[in-house]
Amino acid sequence: MDNQEKPTALITGAGIGIGAATAHAFADAGYRVIVTDILEGEGRSVAGGIESEGGEAEYRHLDVTNTDEVDAVVSTVQDRYGPLHTVVANAGIAHRIPLTELTDEKWDHTHDVDLKGVMRVCRAAAPAMRAAGVGSMIAVSSIMGVAYGWDEHVQYSAAKAGVVGLVRGLAVELAGDGVRVNGIAPGYIRTAQALSEEHSLGPEGLERAAEFIPMGRVGEPEDVADVIVFLASEEARYITGQVLVVDGGLLVGRY
Repeated sequence: MDNQEKPTALITGAGIGIGAATAHAFADAGYRVIVTDILEGEGRSVAGGIESEGGEAEYRHLDVTNTDEVDAVVSTVQDRYGPLHTVVANAGIAHRIPLTELTDEKWDHTHDVDLKGVMRVCRAAAPAMRAAGVGSMIAVSSIMGVAYGWDEHVQYSAAKAGVVGLVRGLAVELAGDGVRVNGIAPGYIRTAQALSEEHSLGPEGLERAAEFIPMGRVGEPEDVADVIVFLASEEARYITGQVLVVDGGLLVGRY
């Protein structure tokens, strides 16, 4: 199999958490994985781990708030391997900021990463995907963007809700050229973000959350990663414009 026959998946925020698990899942599924993150040590570790297990991966620094860097990384990867098969726009931040402290700058920073960062990566990858007549884009939203409000995180909830609208609009615009666009909305997942006491539930809060999740446990990053791989696969060939909730039954079971 030559360089351009093996499908390539580019994942943002792939150094930790859901992004890292997704990188390993795509490698297990036979993809070449482009691990991108601003966390160089973590990103290189993920890529190295995939290679040590017999997969193909490489790390590239990518700040999704930098349009020039996004365009350059996507262009470089495509020049080497051909059009991307899959883009997973996962990079995101969630900072606890009470409304009284929510400055324009703090609002803009979250949206620049969590919403505009998704757009930048999809925009950069779209032309080659459309020309090839095939491709899959998957954006990571949140239950906080599709159903829940999150106090002291209104900028996060708003950005993640924006991801849903972005998915729908891109899906319609790109469907005629064979490119599918979907999203995923994780519930409570055991990640560094959720384990942060400063910005989220913290370890104890996360364990308490399991008490009102119908499946009786908090999700693991791999629970989300496997669904992302499914959305990119041929098995999901007639799915576009959808945002799948992966939450152990939380949204339907909370009453």
